[in-house]
Amino acid sequence: MAETNRELADFLRRARSQCDPSRAGLPPDGRVRRVPGLRREEVALLAGVSTDYYTRLEQGRPITPSPSVVEALGRALDLDAAGRAHLQDLFGVTAAPVRRRPRGVQRVRPGLYQLLDALDGEPVLVLGRRTDVLAANRMAKALFTDFEQLAPRHRNYARWMFLDEAARSLFVDWEDQARAAVESLRLEVGRDPGDQATAALIEDLREHSPEFDRWWEQHRVHQRTHGSKRLSHPLVGELTVEYETLSPPGDPDTTLFVYTAEAGSPSKRALDLLASWTLTGSGAEPEP
Repeated sequence: MAETNRELADFLRRARSQCDPSRAGLPPDGRVRRVPGLRREEVALLAGVSTDYYTRLEQGRPITPSPSVVEALGRALDLDAAGRAHLQDLFGVTAAPVRRRPRGVQRVRPGLYQLLDALDGEPVLVLGRRTDVLAANRMAKALFTDFEQLAPRHRNYARWMFLDEAARSLFVDWEDQARAAVESLRLEVGRDPGDQATAALIEDLREHSPEFDRWWEQHRVHQRTHGSKRLSHPLVGELTVEYETLSPPGDPDTTLFVYTAEAGSPSKRALDLLASWTLTGSGAEPEP
């Protein structure tokens, strides 16, 4: 079975097992459910296809359904927007398939470095493919870690999250943040399953992190667009930051993560203190 078909078969099985039958709108049939989720015939009924057809899809058979069938499957499995996009990628029915050129080393264009300087008061990370850290301003280095001090192959957000003990200590909600990193990588694999560097990263993380390996097997996907992170910083204590993501036009493989805290909040005061520390090299309170 081709790799993409294995991915598809696994994703469909996982998604079906996570469906809540009580929310599917199916009439009760009196049968006892011995496993969680929907039965294959129920997914087929909800999607408007035959049970045999859906079974062959879940077995990873080389079938390419129409976009309307893929959309119907997404509804039947109660997938969110990221899940539906991932399903389309796995089926290869995205609207505009393109032949990918060989992947080169990603570079940050000068204008983005200028933007990092302009946003000097807020932590900003620039992530590339497979969560490689391409750039960070001084506040991001102070809030998280200075990725530039790491070996080149270790300048990766997911690798740092799972394999660096400092990351586990930093995030109060480490499990939530680590799961999101796994689910984002799953989404990326669906978009470009043949990327060797991503495959090598995943293999390494599965070998060295039991949590990553376990969550990878769950085959959940997540598109990080905004959210919050709770931290226990060694210098300024506990704080919560919100983040928004921005992708430069014409460069979908690059994402800016901009972190902020609510004005007047203890978290904002902690960020201001951290900003003062990065400028003075001390923990003195910032001047009014």
